[in-house]
Amino acid sequence: MRVAITGAAGQLGRQLVVAFEADGHEVRGFSHDDLDITKPAALFDWDPDVVVNSAAWTDVDGCARDPERAMRINGEGAGAVSAVAAACNAMIVQVSTNEVFDGTLDRPYHEDDDPDPINAYGRSKLAGEIAVVAANPRHLIVRTAWLFGPGGTNFVTKILAAATHAADAGQPLRLVSDEIGNPTWTPDLAAAIVSLVTQDDRRNVVHVAGVPAVSRLAWAQVALEAAGIRVDVDPVALATFERASTPPLRAVLAPSAGVAEMDWRPASVECARGLPAKPTA
Repeated sequence: MRVAITGAAGQLGRQLVVAFEADGHEVRGFSHDDLDITKPAALFDWDPDVVVNSAAWTDVDGCARDPERAMRINGEGAGAVSAVAAACNAMIVQVSTNEVFDGTLDRPYHEDDDPDPINAYGRSKLAGEIAVVAANPRHLIVRTAWLFGPGGTNFVTKILAAATHAADAGQPLRLVSDEIGNPTWTPDLAAAIVSLVTQDDRRNVVHVAGVPAVSRLAWAQVALEAAGIRVDVDPVALATFERASTPPLRAVLAPSAGVAEMDWRPASVECARGLPAKPTA
């Protein structure tokens, strides 16, 4: 297949290019410099069979400060990419987020649970889902959460840097203990998306996320132990941090049936130790 990937310079986009090429497909990655997803006509020039839209504005606090821009990129942009894919008779794969849910359930969210986002980022991503579905009957929405991957800044690298700074200053490291989610290693997610597309899966919405669900605090502790960083930890509530956005406290995704189990812990250890990237599933 000819596979076009938007957001190809991002931590997921890079892994999607690798995964589809490894599976024998002809791939063209479009970075932001190559393609503005709000004006995606350049996709016509390549005539793809599949378009994977991993481009998004993922700065949750930035989205809260500028919800119109968030909606333009994550909502309208996703719909525009889907419409061009439809005109090429191509399947559209839209990467979405756990933040389309409000995080109030005491169980993981399934594909048929009603979305109810509580912040601008979640609202813009839900608008993107709706626009993608309206524009292209051949669509697959892939909801995921808490992405981290090799070769860039992510939660693990940020925590290790913060812990080193705190230890050097003789101060405790403050870690959120009540926000629960699914850390997801981008090589695993990319491999799962390739599998879903190439198997011609008939589902329209799929949850693909790491297991088990974990707090930010517990995730950080796995990384700190792997990196051998010793620092005092101060568990705190999410509400104690002043920020523009309000993340859902427990927007845990239930991975869809048939999706390979993706344990985030080995990948977190690899990431913390700076080991080469590889799928863990």
